[in-house]
Amino acid sequence: MNILEKIVARKRVEIALAKQLKSIADLEKEELFSRTSTSLTDVLRSTSSPRIISEFKRKSPSKGVINGAVTPEVVTADYVAAGAAALSVLTDIDFFGGSFDDFLRARKANPQIPMLRKDFIVDEYQLFEAKSIGADIILLIAACLEPSEVKSLSEKAKDLGLEVLLEVHNAEELAQSLCDTVDIVGVNNRNLKTFETSIQTSIDLSAQIPDSFVKISESGLSDAETIIELFSYGYKGFLIGETFMKTTNPGAALVALQNNLSQLANRNPHVI
Repeated sequence: MNILEKIVARKRVEIALAKQLKSIADLEKEELFSRTSTSLTDVLRSTSSPRIISEFKRKSPSKGVINGAVTPEVVTADYVAAGAAALSVLTDIDFFGGSFDDFLRARKANPQIPMLRKDFIVDEYQLFEAKSIGADIILLIAACLEPSEVKSLSEKAKDLGLEVLLEVHNAEELAQSLCDTVDIVGVNNRNLKTFETSIQTSIDLSAQIPDSFVKISESGLSDAETIIELFSYGYKGFLIGETFMKTTNPGAALVALQNNLSQLANRNPHVI
């Protein structure tokens, strides 16, 4: 099995165990389940400049431990103070070192900002989990779902008041999986087979994403010049994790990037 197949196989085991411990009815009783979601789509549609979706990620399968010395409440609060449009918090334990506790601590520190539950959603049960921990957006990865699953999961997410981010890696996934109940299309610049990244993926797919969907670019983003270039192709949001998390102060790294974006915009006002 490749790494994605291993993650999904493990995820199905996790879900089966979780269902034994807590029913959907139990999840619906959680305090945050009744929380009104905050729309990332609205934030990104209203922007006239690139917006950063900042991620809290302890480790990854390709990099190992990225940063084990920081806490979610501090990092995410710093992200928000630095102007992040939204937060992404990993909840996968085995492969990314995340947890519901990380998410809940970030949610408590930042009650209003849109938050993405970053995980591998393969079962409707996980949507109820996401709602119960205060998520606003869920991620559906086309590479590990059938188009029919994307449709059914996105429909249920909408019923629960959650926004849907569909992640694609190529034109085939985009064509097969895009449906009306998706809100945001995220183009992942990382090749899941080689783990190499290229922003050309976002450039190539930009014209194939209808304007009715908000576009964001993910992975391999580290400098203001690249973000400005992709913004010119219609991308409104930029999901960045490792670039920030590999530093001792992720929030300060976001501040530095925001400053670089502002400087570029001031020198070249026609690009934004």
